[in-house]
Amino acid sequence: MQDKVLEISHMKKVYGDLSVLKDISLSVKKGEVVSVIGPSGSGKSTLLRCATMLERMDGGELVYLGERAAYEENGKCTYVSKADLKRIRKYYGLVFQNFNLFPHYTVLKNVMDAPVSVDKVPKQEARQRADALLAQLGLADKTNVYPHQLSGGQQQRVSIARALALQPQILFFDEPTSALDPELTGEVLKVIRELARQHMTMIIVTHEMQFARELSDRIIFMEQGVIQQQGTPEEIFTAPNARVKEFIGKFAG
Repeated sequence: MQDKVLEISHMKKVYGDLSVLKDISLSVKKGEVVSVIGPSGSGKSTLLRCATMLERMDGGELVYLGERAAYEENGKCTYVSKADLKRIRKYYGLVFQNFNLFPHYTVLKNVMDAPVSVDKVPKQEARQRADALLAQLGLADKTNVYPHQLSGGQQQRVSIARALALQPQILFFDEPTSALDPELTGEVLKVIRELARQHMTMIIVTHEMQFARELSDRIIFMEQGVIQQQGTPEEIFTAPNARVKEFIGKFAG
């Protein structure tokens, strides 16, 4: 049984002369919730984009459930075959800050589309899966409406249902509440809390400090492309290093 869902070793990402990720190593165990915090421009979203292969790494190793997706060879980052990558991509789901729903698809079709077209799940099974997820996320009455007819919080819950429909081993959230007002933020955080109770493995990039403190098994503080401190919420909030203390203080004030 593979205990570690994700292992990242010495991940690097460079844009021209700018080194955005300098040397990132972390691993996430099954059922663990890891929050990534830090100032804007610290590399948090780039970390997620490289981990989910939306961006190519420039160095390091990326492993899901013991299977290598990318590794460094002769100073160059090499990815495994397209067929292997296609299989590995099924291990994770990604929820974006701007929902990224298909505007011309109903809620139901947004959730069913990938299982049917990517995973070749029979339509009836995909429908059952979608109905169950939408009910779980309080959207059972929204199956036939379109994204523009929903609030931002509802749209984000649909995008969470869409990610869950592929039955991933790990879910990535890239600031899932940053496009929402405080009232709608609460309903999305409630869904993520419920997923944590169900032992869903998650990495959450967030500015919600109290939420990160309550929910996480581990918090990672990033700045300038490196992990400056990581530990349990207790360690991060009660014994932060000077820089983390300054950062958290801005939110606590």
